[in-house]
Amino acid sequence: MRELNQRAVLARLRTAGPATRPQVAKDTGLSKPTVGQALLDLERRQLVREIGRTSAGPGRSAVVYEENPAAGFVLGVDIGKERLRLAVADLSGAVVSRVDERNRCRSARSLVQMLKDLAEETIGAASISHADVVSTVVGSPGVPDPETGALQHAQNLPGWGRKGLLEDLKTALGHSVVVENDANLAAVGELTAGAARGVETFVCITVGTGIGMGIVVNGQLFRGAHGAAGEISYLPYGTARSTPPERGMLETEVSGDSVVRKAHQHGLVEAKSAKEVFELARKGDEVASKAVTEEAEQLAFVVGAVAAVIDPEIVVLGGGIGSNTDLLAEPLEQALRSTTPLRPRIVTGELGETAVLSGAIAMGLGSAREVVFDRALELKTS
Repeated sequence: MRELNQRAVLARLRTAGPATRPQVAKDTGLSKPTVGQALLDLERRQLVREIGRTSAGPGRSAVVYEENPAAGFVLGVDIGKERLRLAVADLSGAVVSRVDERNRCRSARSLVQMLKDLAEETIGAASISHADVVSTVVGSPGVPDPETGALQHAQNLPGWGRKGLLEDLKTALGHSVVVENDANLAAVGELTAGAARGVETFVCITVGTGIGMGIVVNGQLFRGAHGAAGEISYLPYGTARSTPPERGMLETEVSGDSVVRKAHQHGLVEAKSAKEVFELARKGDEVASKAVTEEAEQLAFVVGAVAAVIDPEIVVLGGGIGSNTDLLAEPLEQALRSTTPLRPRIVTGELGETAVLSGAIAMGLGSAREVVFDRALELKTS
């Protein structure tokens, strides 16, 4: 019962912010003496701390308590083909250090080593030790396979599908590591701190180097039977072939390099990147605009297929390509009108390039708070 009371008090401070003992008692329904004892126990275990005093009128001032954000830390990692992003956050979710580096690795071994080095740099920049990091969540393309220890369907990262890779990541980053699909984490990020706040059922489609989708149903991340829910790069598209492309039929047609290919087909041969194509279209270049319109029409196929299966309240578009909704929205909506009567609301992701990292931190905080509480309890009883 004493532990349950402590959890109730800690949950109140975590969800509603700093409060005095009478405020906590009122909000939790616990008696003031019970709350006082719980706060005393939590303060001794360094899970809460005093941050000042307040006075609502005549009489003695009351102590204000908050959850101690420095009781533990979370490391979030976002692995992309082009960029590697890492951040350390405290238990309040506040980011205390961040590192963003270009991914120049051409093998799984070199990438794991670089992640290890960057993790040490990020943790050091936060002025904490590895022992202070109680949860690490890694976002990566692909689907973790616990049987082989590989990340399946991550063709854009050389060697990422080899057996034992997950164990290598745990060795490099610590055994509290959870590896999650990056599109899933982008969805978690948008759910907790972005465009999908308060939405129960939605999808987050990220289009960049590749294409992926995170699915949230009834407020919960949906992974499917084998963790491959949302691997829309493998949606059938166009004419059947004798051998399916390694990247997937849809990803071959709707991704960063396909935008460049469309531009080249229309005569814009000097375009070297999708970013350049979108910038030219934004300036009014007609050829670039044609390529963008084609991309939007193909995205409409994706949205229409997803709407028929999942019926999401909203579709969040993100990633380096998907975030260009100022150019994509109108032709996408027009294509949808001529394709299907099922037209969910399409919104731009609010978190941009930090969506995966935000999702990793949000996911890590859930387990970190439990670990910190249990660890403090064990120290007290030992």
